[in-house]
Amino acid sequence: MSINDELLALALDIAKQAGRLLVDRPASWELTSKSTAIDIATQMDIASEKLIVNAILAARPDDGIIGEEGADRVSTSGYTWVIDPVDGTVNYFYGLPGWNISIAVKDSEGTVAGVVHAPTIDATWHATRGGGAFLNNLPISCNEPIELNRALIATGFAYELKDRINQLDLVNQLVPKIRDIRRMGAAATDLCCVATGMVDGYIETGLKEWDLAAGALIATEAGAVVTTHSWRGMELTVAGGAHLHAGLMREIPA
Repeated sequence: MSINDELLALALDIAKQAGRLLVDRPASWELTSKSTAIDIATQMDIASEKLIVNAILAARPDDGIIGEEGADRVSTSGYTWVIDPVDGTVNYFYGLPGWNISIAVKDSEGTVAGVVHAPTIDATWHATRGGGAFLNNLPISCNEPIELNRALIATGFAYELKDRINQLDLVNQLVPKIRDIRRMGAAATDLCCVATGMVDGYIETGLKEWDLAAGALIATEAGAVVTTHSWRGMELTVAGGAHLHAGLMREIPA
């Protein structure tokens, strides 16, 4: 078994452990505001990150860790784990489906393994660098080619309310020219839906490394193009098959 396969197996096991923790929803909530009053973490985000970090360090004590809820550990092994213990916390809080646990591992050249585990929709996506992408162990690929006027596009909205004005400009530009928009509420799930062909493309601003690491690898290994560039002072991520990606890029307003 290669090192990438070993890392993937560990990530899969840990993601499923975290999933079992999270599906047992608490009777009451402890909420913490983060970047804004509507950007929240629950006690379960923190418990999930603790479980994931402890499990990683028990198996690989020299690895680094970057976690959404504050885990920060420098690697001495050359490998760093990038984790989102609950991607789609608002969905999780409201009891909506699609939230996930996102776990990726990177080396000096980029992400080598990624897992996105979404228990409420019975979906576990995974990929290794150069090894293809899979949903519940079956190989997947993105839709390609797709014309812009036939494209189903996923998106999301920022917690910073001022950024939503710019995002609405982008949506207003796209809606008359595409099939439709979907808003699922979890970035890693959106990227994996591109990988699986459940949507054709994805566009969103403000994603962090833990939002992107696993899902972007899975989408890329499924044949999609995933890019992030600066736009109106934000980072704009665009994902889709090569033909659609080019079409989306042409529609981005100045």
